[in-house]
Amino acid sequence: MNILFLAQVLPYPIDAGPKVRGYYNLRYLADKHAVTLLSFVRPTDSSEALSHLKSFCTRVETIKMPRSRVRDGLSMVKSLLSSQPFLITRDEVPEMDLTLRKLIREKRFDAIHADQLWMAPYALKAKREAIKNGYHPRIILDQHNAVYLIPKRMAEASKNRFLKTWLKRESKLMAEFEMQTCRQFDHIVWVTQEDLKAVNSIASLLIKDNRKVAYHKALSEDNSIIPICVDPAETAPVDRDPEADEILFVGGMHWPPNADGVTWFAKEVLPLVTKEHPQSRFVAVGKQPPEAITAMGRQVFAPGYVENIDRYWANARVFVVPLRAGGGMRVKILDAWARGIPIVSTTIGAEGITYNSGMDILIADTPEEFSRAVSQVLIDNDLAKRLSQYGRETLENHYDWKKVYPAWDRVYNPAFDSNNRQQI
Repeated sequence: MNILFLAQVLPYPIDAGPKVRGYYNLRYLADKHAVTLLSFVRPTDSSEALSHLKSFCTRVETIKMPRSRVRDGLSMVKSLLSSQPFLITRDEVPEMDLTLRKLIREKRFDAIHADQLWMAPYALKAKREAIKNGYHPRIILDQHNAVYLIPKRMAEASKNRFLKTWLKRESKLMAEFEMQTCRQFDHIVWVTQEDLKAVNSIASLLIKDNRKVAYHKALSEDNSIIPICVDPAETAPVDRDPEADEILFVGGMHWPPNADGVTWFAKEVLPLVTKEHPQSRFVAVGKQPPEAITAMGRQVFAPGYVENIDRYWANARVFVVPLRAGGGMRVKILDAWARGIPIVSTTIGAEGITYNSGMDILIADTPEEFSRAVSQVLIDNDLAKRLSQYGRETLENHYDWKKVYPAWDRVYNPAFDSNNRQQI
């Protein structure tokens, strides 16, 4: 098949959750089909990354993603005037539209793959352009998250009245946009069953009864659940320092749920931990750490983005996922399991992941529960060893891309009929 793969982030190097998902999907599809990758790029994306992707994609095209405070402000105004979510209006880039039209005219695609909801509007435009050019590609949406849940949960956790109001509005707009968009795709792949249920539940929040029926029916079929996966063979458990006592978090803190989570942990949980373990230090690795934690003194260290974080894994006694918002799956849990690091997470942090609390992970949601769980790992070597061993086993059994991703064959096979290129 000829597949057009649309990505909002360049899916390499695999140093963030969306990149992990996109990269292994792309690898699997490109092994079986002719894949053209069209992706936004940022100034930090390298020529080496592009060369790697070109080694297995038939063609790679990129468009610069414009980001600035001025542009964000204009997108906010547009959102207010149009009742479209800010997170969608922000990614409207005319150059992407032009390149899409060019590709669609040059080549007949059997399928168009939208990686994340942000690329869904472009996939819909591409299909309309293809129909003008006399063919009907199948369109598939890979839903990394139930996106409306992210601002919804952030609003619930926020104490800022203005921010809470804005987040509630964004969640409401995103919920309707997400449902309307999903209805237009031939097939939707979800990362978790929870996300599918969450988007299906939007029907009960909408006002008109006739819309409830139409929306709910639209999502009752042609859905698949395929989790985010990694390659366990590429990452061995780290040889950790036996005296390690650092509490580690890894994740870009430009993503608001991560920033909120590390701030909550540093302010509400860490003081309870250090009462019992004054030698412990919280290390939060990732771009744009919030000022609220960088100014907290010697027991919090936030180095920002680090290209090679092996030394931080080696010094980690416990890995924390203190998220109170978000959706989809937290790839950081898979990363820690791969390296054999014991994990403590909130329920939301571990949402969508197969786990056995007490065996391969500890789950805690209040500051008191979370601090007790972290303290347990710090002092109990047997517990730490069990969490490490069983976490690695869970990863190998449930999240190996080579075992799980043949499920994509069932998504794409119905799209291709060499004798009849009609809309399916």
